[in-house]
Amino acid sequence: MDGLLADAFVSEILGTAILIVLGAGVVANVVLPKSKAFDGGWLLITFGWGIGVFAGVYVAFKSGAHINPAVTLGLLVADKPFATIGHQTIDPTVANMMVYWAGQTVGAFIGAVLAFLAFKKHFDQDAEPANKLAVFSTAPAIRSYGWNVLTEVIGTFVLVFVVIVFGKTPSGLGPLAVALLVLGIGASLGGPTGYAINPARDLGPRIAHALLPIRGKGSSDWAYSWVPIVGPLVGGALAGLVGRWYVD
Repeated sequence: MDGLLADAFVSEILGTAILIVLGAGVVANVVLPKSKAFDGGWLLITFGWGIGVFAGVYVAFKSGAHINPAVTLGLLVADKPFATIGHQTIDPTVANMMVYWAGQTVGAFIGAVLAFLAFKKHFDQDAEPANKLAVFSTAPAIRSYGWNVLTEVIGTFVLVFVVIVFGKTPSGLGPLAVALLVLGIGASLGGPTGYAINPARDLGPRIAHALLPIRGKGSSDWAYSWVPIVGPLVGGALAGLVGRWYVD
């Protein structure tokens, strides 16, 4: 691994960890007993995740701030550079994508562990196991795997396609634009599945949930775990295909 790619790997770890500690943290605030933000509602959750994206994108500047395997895959399919740092670029190759995916998953795991530590005493309180899992991973409001996948495909397509289009627009909003986009996806499309729209965001924290000593945590719901992986990857690939045609 060359120096530029090594920097990108660390950048994706740090950016994704920041995303998850803030995103998982806002869910913990809303669903865990005795939190001062308990029962704060869906809009608080969507704002928290939006700010998490905002912060994570800023932190991950050395890697192009993907912090999401679906974004990396979309850029690969669209044949867009993963990052441009000074006069150097990280080419969209499968090998480089694997490095990004590894960094994103590790970062998501770390962020989930940090959120657990921040709310440890609240996790020790009695609460529904599903609520404790919700801090870490998504679950459908109505379980129907095919439709759940479709919801994730649509939400992720919107995310990745607009991110690709951002490169051609003169807004200059940068991380704020991505944060507002994620906020909008959560507010508009998030209800059916909890809008993972990011395989690492769901998988890394789900592994953390399985491994951490969480009182009364129940199942990690591995039967559903493939949905927030497959759906976002399909959505990201489709966005890359359409973006390659539309933007070029």
